[in-house]
Amino acid sequence: MSRYVEVMAIVEGSTEETFINRILAPYLSHRNIGMRATQVSKPGEKGGDVKFSRVKNDIRLHLKQRPDTIVVTFLDYYGIKEWPGLESIPSNPSPSQIESILCSSTMSEKKSFLHGMTIEHRFIPFFIIHEFETLLFSNPEILSDGIGISKDEVDKTISQFHGDIERINNSRETAPSKRLEGWMPRYRKIGTGIPIAEKIGIDQMRACVPLFNEWLSRIEATTEYEWI
Repeated sequence: MSRYVEVMAIVEGSTEETFINRILAPYLSHRNIGMRATQVSKPGEKGGDVKFSRVKNDIRLHLKQRPDTIVVTFLDYYGIKEWPGLESIPSNPSPSQIESILCSSTMSEKKSFLHGMTIEHRFIPFFIIHEFETLLFSNPEILSDGIGISKDEVDKTISQFHGDIERINNSRETAPSKRLEGWMPRYRKIGTGIPIAEKIGIDQMRACVPLFNEWLSRIEATTEYEWI
């Protein structure tokens, strides 16, 4: 029998917080998972340039508050700075390489300052490759309709990356959000992006974004752990 678990998601900014609280949390609630998001807490430094020194204190705080709470991260790969493993990422890496290096390095670093706490099942880091807008490319029709362009334009971009939307990126100037802003100068992450995400739905995102799906599968598996 699956157990009910509570999950605290540490995020970079208001877009990710809104996405989790408004879209992902209701989806997971049907799976005996209560998730809520909180932004990295240091006053005056919310959003952008997320340093490990900022995030680690929040992770430690939430892990210590209750022994049965799951703590996860939902951070923009482009938003992190001075992060364990960041310098080890090779040139032209695959999305899975980036995620694997960052997650393993983050887990190793956590063990060094959590004073023997067992966190393997309670801490599940995730770095969206490359940012929230990646998820919106999982349904070209809904995305194109939401920003008022031809679906062919979205399909053309996806085809450049052989259908792998997690690879949609060439530089900071051509990351998913920059592409959307190029098509729709008045694009807004929350005002435009979140409604599009609601229409697409989590199941479609999971089907098209493997790393996102793997992260959610790990969270769902915590309902079966005996230690909770």
